Amino acid sequence: MLRIANLTRRYGAIAALDDASLEVAAGEIVGLLGANGAGKSTLLRTAAGLQPPDAGTVTIDGIELWTHPTDAKRRLGYAAEEPSFYEELSADEYLDFVAAIRGLEPAPARERARTLLDELGLAGRTDEPVHQYSHGMRKKLSFAAAVLHRPKVLLCDEALEGFDAAGALAAKAELRALASSGVAVLFSSHVTETIERLCDRAVMLHRGRVVRVLDRAAWGAPAAGPSPLEREFLLAVGTPPR
Repeated sequence: MLRIANLTRRYGAIAALDDASLEVAAGEIVGLLGANGAGKSTLLRTAAGLQPPDAGTVTIDGIELWTHPTDAKRRLGYAAEEPSFYEELSADEYLDFVAAIRGLEPAPARERARTLLDELGLAGRTDEPVHQYSHGMRKKLSFAAAVLHRPKVLLCDEALEGFDAAGALAAKAELRALASSGVAVLFSSHVTETIERLCDRAVMLHRGRVVRVLDRAAWGAPAAGPSPLEREFLLAVGTPPR
């Protein structure tokens, strides 16, 4: 579903990506791990079509991204590490705009947007302009926009950074639901425990190269779903664990 082959990207003399290759199958959540500067964001931005590679290919649902960018991007969702918006729009207006750009039917798209925003904890704040939002609220809106159209391939660059506990759990439940429906998810995070509990495989990036790939069983993965502490938090705030 997502195939990244021999991707290289240089910034002057620095190779941010050095012949990096990985694949994510339909229905799979793959975690991308690496230290700061390992090349994770460069890989995800390049795979999202935001910057061209110096070499290599990205294939989205069988379509080569840089040969057929419009068709490939229709199948793609991307939650950026540092999202940007039309700041004067409200969350409702912004997601209406995203739905229109995506060619979605307005009424079902609005219903899904409302469900996502409610589950992520933005209920009651969706008519406010985005420039009034905190960092965490902006990240939640970016995530909602990335998954609104249920893409074939979803790229998440530190997508849950800044989320509160309840919002992060709701987002992880949405990611699992998308994967269950056949979406291929590539998920970057600095929080190892998140990848341990959420992902089916882990790809380790170091100095722009893929240095190791592990299946879930290889790291003695804990049970999927909320950790014991997350469960206690949900019970304390009156939200049943999922």
